[in-house]
Amino acid sequence: MKKRFVLGVVLVVLVIAGALNRHEIKAWLMQHGEAWVLRNADHLPLARAGEYLFDKHCADCHDNPAMNAPTRQALSLLAKEDLMIALEFGKMQPMAAHLSKQQRGLIAHYLAGSASGQYDWLASAMCDPEPARSRSPVMGSWGVGLENRRFVSDQQTAIRKDNVASLTLAWSFAFPRVSDMRSQPAVIGERIFIGDKAGKLFVLDRRSGCVIAHRKMISGIRSAITVATLGDSRKLLIFADSLATIYAVDPNTLDIVWQKSARLNDFSVISGSISFHNNKLYVPVSLFEVAAAGSESHVCCTSHGGVITLNAETGSTVWTWHATDEAILQGTNRAGQDRYGPSGAAVWSSPTIDAKRNRLYFGTGENLTRPATDTSDAIIALDLDSGEVVWKFQAISGDVWNAGCLNGGANCPRDPGEDFDFGASVILATLSSGKQVLFAGQKSGEVFALDPDADDANRVLWRQRLSQGTSNGGIHWGMALAGDSLYVPVSDPEREQAGYTPRPGLYALNGDSGELLWQHTVTRNCDFNYSKRPLVGLNNNRAGGKVDLSELYQCSFYYGLSAAVTATAELVFSAGLDGEIRAFDRFNGELLWSKNTAQPIFASNNIDGHGGAIDVGGQIIVGDWLYVSSGYSMFGQLPGNVLLAYKIVR
Repeated sequence: MKKRFVLGVVLVVLVIAGALNRHEIKAWLMQHGEAWVLRNADHLPLARAGEYLFDKHCADCHDNPAMNAPTRQALSLLAKEDLMIALEFGKMQPMAAHLSKQQRGLIAHYLAGSASGQYDWLASAMCDPEPARSRSPVMGSWGVGLENRRFVSDQQTAIRKDNVASLTLAWSFAFPRVSDMRSQPAVIGERIFIGDKAGKLFVLDRRSGCVIAHRKMISGIRSAITVATLGDSRKLLIFADSLATIYAVDPNTLDIVWQKSARLNDFSVISGSISFHNNKLYVPVSLFEVAAAGSESHVCCTSHGGVITLNAETGSTVWTWHATDEAILQGTNRAGQDRYGPSGAAVWSSPTIDAKRNRLYFGTGENLTRPATDTSDAIIALDLDSGEVVWKFQAISGDVWNAGCLNGGANCPRDPGEDFDFGASVILATLSSGKQVLFAGQKSGEVFALDPDADDANRVLWRQRLSQGTSNGGIHWGMALAGDSLYVPVSDPEREQAGYTPRPGLYALNGDSGELLWQHTVTRNCDFNYSKRPLVGLNNNRAGGKVDLSELYQCSFYYGLSAAVTATAELVFSAGLDGEIRAFDRFNGELLWSKNTAQPIFASNNIDGHGGAIDVGGQIIVGDWLYVSSGYSMFGQLPGNVLLAYKIVR
């Protein structure tokens, strides 16, 4: 009875909070009420609340055969995050626009929790006996270190030029109800930690793939898993879910130590990964309103990006940096609807730590509406302690764009820009000369070398254009640095655009000068039926429709290099949107090993899986092992649901 009473109070608080206009009161109620719900999610009838909302807002279509809409049973086979994507900026966005993020989350929670039999295989996949615990090695950050160099030393790996060709698949793990492998895993000792879009956190024996432990989260796990080692030597797993909630989880028990909402507004989402330094967490905040703006009914745009810093032990907020001021009414769009601004400047890269200068570096995306700000398409340097701006470098001014520009929608601003975000994490490099340089890659296809100590007039040391870029092209998730050489993946899809020539591939640059050292161009090695080409970018999400997967896997439209790359002393690993994983001699670009992961597989956990496009996270390299996550379908790429573990043969 007491639990029902408390639950009722909390739900009333959340409803009241959603209706309030006073931002401060609403934020406080949402934060504290939601935190209680998340802490007690396993004991609350949240699915019942989601079922009520589905019955009220969705059942008229999905329970009516005449509407030809997916049934509840069909929807229950999808992961929570796939359902959230459909509701927030996919095909269902116009129908769900009147619902709050919390209400959409409850519907997804209900649907995803209603499928039975999806995890019957778990009992036979458990480890027996459980491997011994060890505290090292640790591979637990997006950029393999504070500086985001994505470099694995000879002390961390035994994979070399002379044995990389012997890499052989040792085990595989398939994730049910998943079509995207987004979360980069982490390693502590003999255990690999990985989260999926269905909201499951798994601990696997990294040598066999058997399951040591697992737990259910309230929503899909979206970010990489960061290992935070606190001042008292305790370790925490830090990650974000699709509701923009940050979790701190005990790696030994999988108990939730704390959780915290990292939303700046109702459109906030965590796309990048969380950085840890000196007992603080630095959380990049992106936004999905860029996609929602493609709907004619959406009043655009009120959200912006930012960075939130949290105390790693407690989750309490230390400071918050906002990329723009709060949006205010600016006029009307071409359809006569209200238009708000400033907005945008999402942060979807993992922030870089400069302990020497006590600074935080990260990139931003475009503005969504005017007025344009000087914080969009920029590299920002903040003071680690206060969050105050030390300096900023804007590569392109006036880049104002949203998904309405893909279909000539009313929300597309006049004279739109080209959506040229800085998505790849900034690299803090110390060159052999002793000079420290910042490297930044942009979707425009340009790489910048910046002096962290110069004045604004002398900030740029060099810039090198590798491609023309597009809204889905140029440099996406992450470059790598080894010695004085910078390794840059270019995504560049084919587009019907006058004067545009795609240049997808891997490029090696001299860090001192920007000079091109070598390049490896990637091509499509199959005959694609262009009548089946996906729509451009976010438009493909909104289109929906059935896809012939056998035809899709036969020849991928996408084949560029979007995922982050990883380098060692002798090698650089890069993976493509066609599922191909490659290892190159980092000195001359010679291709030494490759595998096509976009294949069906009966995985080691005794369920069917399939590899697909490789995007977002880079490869994890530890000792004799290479771990590859395969599958990503957000923009019409190849879906997949497998973690593949390759080992060198000695």
